[in-house]
Amino acid sequence: MLQTIVIGILAGFAATQAANFATSVYLHRTLSHRAMTMNRGLAVAFRSVIWLSTGLRPREWVAVHRKHHAFTDEAEDPHSPARLGWLRVQLTNPGLYRRVARDESTVRRFARDLEPTRLDRWLFDRAFVGLGLGIALLIVTFGWQAGLIAALSHVVLYLGLSGSVNSIAHTFGRRPFATSATNVRWLALLTAGEGLHNNHHAAPTSARFSLGRFEWDPSWLPIRIFRRLGLVKIRHAVPKFVVAKRALRTV
Repeated sequence: MLQTIVIGILAGFAATQAANFATSVYLHRTLSHRAMTMNRGLAVAFRSVIWLSTGLRPREWVAVHRKHHAFTDEAEDPHSPARLGWLRVQLTNPGLYRRVARDESTVRRFARDLEPTRLDRWLFDRAFVGLGLGIALLIVTFGWQAGLIAALSHVVLYLGLSGSVNSIAHTFGRRPFATSATNVRWLALLTAGEGLHNNHHAAPTSARFSLGRFEWDPSWLPIRIFRRLGLVKIRHAVPKFVVAKRALRTV
């Protein structure tokens, strides 16, 4: 039984890392900020990973994130720890996300460039179908016990780490640039680079999040490989900063 639990937890961690990678590279860098473009085949592959591992609708995720950038720490910010407290954002992040994602006017305003495709209408917008298939894949691969443990571990890890980017990475850590977001290096290692959040807010259209010494963006090497293979195009060779680099307080 112990072996089953260990296998399930490790499989759940692997599933979470796949989901984090797809979230960061596809939903965040490619769709939300247009920091890069993908060819159609690779985009469908990433979209499939998102569907099977999270059930998220890309245009909703993009709308919530773009609204966060448009109103960071203001009243309309969907998940500001400066206003709500970091612990509340950490613990209630799924609810905060859902409240904004289900607002059709917000989605129309902030994701007007992402009209539903035929694949979305037929397949990818059916969140529970994707999640059901994802769980079935885990069960077929690892057995029903380890598969269910993997699914549960994945849910807890993915929601927890996603919440940490919005809570911890806006509260604790380094602020080399003049934004309220922070760089949390250990979190970056667990979230495909998303923990380098101060860097991201400073240069939101940069496909690379590691901008300083001793920073590691786990997604950057695969992105470079995709670029060499001709599967992606990077928007800016040099990051375009929207704020100045100056040392703020370290919390």
